[in-house]
Amino acid sequence: MIEGLKPYTEYKESGLPWLGSVPAHWVTKRGKSYMTAIDRRSQAGKEELLTVSSARGVIPRNTAKVTMFKAESYAGYKLCWPGDLVINSLWAWGGGLGVAAHHGIISTAYSVYRPRPSAQMNPRFLHELVRSSSFNWELHVRSKGIWISRLQLTDTSFLDAPIPLPPPVEQAAIVRFLDHANRKIDGFIRAKRKLIGLLNEQKQAIIHRAVTRGLNAATAFKPSGIPWLSGIPAHWGIVRNMALFAHRVEPGVAGHPVLQVSLRSGITAEELDQFGRPKRLIADATKYKRIHQGDMAYNTMRMWQGAVGVSPCDGLVSPAYVVLKPRQDTCADFYDFIFHTEIYKQQVNRQSTGIVSDRNRLYWDSFKQMPNLTLPRKEQQEIVTFIAKETAALNTAIARTEREIALMQEYRTRLTADIVTGKLDVREAAAKLTDLPIDTAATEPAAEALDEASDLEDAEPEGI
Repeated sequence: MIEGLKPYTEYKESGLPWLGSVPAHWVTKRGKSYMTAIDRRSQAGKEELLTVSSARGVIPRNTAKVTMFKAESYAGYKLCWPGDLVINSLWAWGGGLGVAAHHGIISTAYSVYRPRPSAQMNPRFLHELVRSSSFNWELHVRSKGIWISRLQLTDTSFLDAPIPLPPPVEQAAIVRFLDHANRKIDGFIRAKRKLIGLLNEQKQAIIHRAVTRGLNAATAFKPSGIPWLSGIPAHWGIVRNMALFAHRVEPGVAGHPVLQVSLRSGITAEELDQFGRPKRLIADATKYKRIHQGDMAYNTMRMWQGAVGVSPCDGLVSPAYVVLKPRQDTCADFYDFIFHTEIYKQQVNRQSTGIVSDRNRLYWDSFKQMPNLTLPRKEQQEIVTFIAKETAALNTAIARTEREIALMQEYRTRLTADIVTGKLDVREAAAKLTDLPIDTAATEPAAEALDEASDLEDAEPEGI
């Protein structure tokens, strides 16, 4: 499909750092020449709820993974229509923008821009351009603020941004080509994610059996005494979590790294938060909680999803986390496996409380009362070693497949940028494309991360 794509025959200098040379027949004007800001409000608040995802653009809110706050009434919220450009002004630089395909209600914190009829701007071309890695330079430069993670893009600043625009027929060709390319890339990624799902199922089966039944197939079993867990080895017991962990509550100490809990990788010292945004660090280290190497910590709002891990070093964590100090006979790595089993996450969900079900919190007072398994520490360590050995090949396969997905996403990003900025001419290739059948499998774009929130309106890091 992309074989034979070549640059245009004639270029001119755009004078823009992110654009460079542009096809000679393209026209570059300020956004205000093409669009106007609109602010129309819902009277009854009954229209479809929409939000902005960094991965998917403007989407129905009921398909978003995170909804922290629900208003009693949406009357007075902003409205948008298909073809309108919607921008989350605080997260434009992080991909919080896109052209709407639906009529609905959006946050009052969002900005809405409507292409002028005289501009002859294809809304889908605009969508691909403003979300491209190249145009992101403009979004970064034009977003202003004190906090790097709270930079705001005003109407005046955005409408002053230069927009390169090819003729309408050429815009349509670019949209057609990218639609075909994205359909094929999404299909590839969906297949790879399905493979990862199957590999994870095998991995979880190994872990579940090992941490609930032990390694000795000949051992005698007894009833566990708790409804969600059947028989357990006769020499194992059931205790409350408070018998396994103490609650560590110590103020942070300057000089330690700020750690975070990720659904995928446990506790890490990343510069970005779980939403891919620079961490908002608190200047006073004592406002954080201190965590020691070998401690466990969980995110109170996402423990039910498996947001828990073992700390690889001394550090600082969000005050919204609960820090667990393993007692003498507790192997933290063993219980990390238990906390990530589906049966334990279900129990965590039942014990969590809150107004909104998908943001329920699990505090120490509830966690400490939850039942758990107890067994000799030596056996805990043997099980950890066994799991590491038995899942090594699966982990390698999962990592390799995730890398393939990442490379394909990087390819998509580069291809899109090259096409919407005129580095590659797709007119001839687009004319040869045949219509693709409706892709019923594409219920969600495969580019979205499986387990990380992407709703930029609602998902805010806690205490960081």
